[in-house]
Amino acid sequence: MALDLARWQFAIVTVFHFFFVPMTIGLCFLVAVMQTLALVRHDQGWERLSRFFGRIFLISLAVGVVSGIVLEFQFGMNWSAYSVFVGNIFGAPLAIEGLLAFFLESTFIGLWIFGRDRLSPRLHLATIWVVSLGTILSAFFILAANAWMQHPVGYTVEDGQAVLTNFWAVLANSTLWASFAHTVVAALATGAALTLGISIWRTRRAADGAERDAFRRAAGLTCAVLLVAVVLSAVSGDLQTRLMDVQQPMKMAAAEALYNTQNGASFSLLTIGNLSGQPIFQIRVPHLLSLLADLSWNGQVTGINQMQAAEAARYGAGNYTPILWLTYWSFRAMVGAGLLMIVLGAWGVWLGWRRRLLQSRWFLRAALAGIALPIIANASGWIFTESGRQPWIVYGLMQTARGVSTVPGADVAFTLAAFVAVYTVLAVLAGVLIWRAAHHDFDRVEEAPAGDGPPLATRLVY
Repeated sequence: MALDLARWQFAIVTVFHFFFVPMTIGLCFLVAVMQTLALVRHDQGWERLSRFFGRIFLISLAVGVVSGIVLEFQFGMNWSAYSVFVGNIFGAPLAIEGLLAFFLESTFIGLWIFGRDRLSPRLHLATIWVVSLGTILSAFFILAANAWMQHPVGYTVEDGQAVLTNFWAVLANSTLWASFAHTVVAALATGAALTLGISIWRTRRAADGAERDAFRRAAGLTCAVLLVAVVLSAVSGDLQTRLMDVQQPMKMAAAEALYNTQNGASFSLLTIGNLSGQPIFQIRVPHLLSLLADLSWNGQVTGINQMQAAEAARYGAGNYTPILWLTYWSFRAMVGAGLLMIVLGAWGVWLGWRRRLLQSRWFLRAALAGIALPIIANASGWIFTESGRQPWIVYGLMQTARGVSTVPGADVAFTLAAFVAVYTVLAVLAGVLIWRAAHHDFDRVEEAPAGDGPPLATRLVY
């Protein structure tokens, strides 16, 4: 009971946190781009946009930081046995993330917020770019820790503990670099989808032509960013799939619910009915799973039954199969949302090229609905990554059941209920704040008097 409750608690906290991490990374980068365009072009429209979307970025950052701190405490609360086993390795990238990336973000975000009228425009611009760099570095070191759980390298086991022998091997982990590239471009897509939806919506309720033109330009920029980011996300995801076929073949088989080894394995786009081989209805693409696994038309994909037998022979008796319905459908939710984002981005770029971006009511509806697409893709992708590794908490080294703390089930149930209640309130509060920020009046920017500084040494007028 304690194990299941601890897993539910960690999953809820992690998925909630991951709603805001990609949003923060993507929005910070886009705000930095907007502020750069404002400075380079001496354009008040981009300056106003950077302030407008900067508010939403700050909300996302605040909620992400709060939920991230709680997430790290989970390792000591419910997973102390795991922490003892991997602490010598897992702690290193997390410590660097805290000491380098987090302090970089927290210091320079303060300079960006409070230094707008105190720093020169170029120095003030540099602060937001440093914050953007900090968010990306933070993702890198956290993913370094997670990648080691997926594919442990640079270690030895001594006295029942994993001991770090080569820190550079941890940073050079092929799983890390594939997941880092995928996460960063997915974050850009998340920020772009949110910015696009709000921008298109604001063009419809703009108070004047200047506001309408500014949000039109923001929509055009984010359409292009969305399309490029999602295409790059698909490319990096394809690289991850081939690594998964080599490093975690059981996860690869579970993604398709493929029970027996096949050459030229097909991929099912949709299954209705039982995943065990007797579905009511399926739509299948011949050879696609083999192409995803190793870029071979008739490549061999190992089945669940064969992997179960191999892992039982290697690690001892037990069930080494993840929850198939969860891996199967989370993988398709991730891919499906990604494909829809490609369509949305391409549609927006095409309309922008034809100068009809603001005339299509259908695109307005699609852009607003598209805000949810990267959230679905990010959450389902994270669920697939973590659930597909089960029953391992560290693949091939430690099973999840061995990592849980010796805490009474009633205590875990109480904290689970408390976290669900608090996070529900926090989610509602974050939604309301973002909604209010999206409705906020478009700031008027007043030029500084001549001789007092460059054109963009400006102040807000409320």
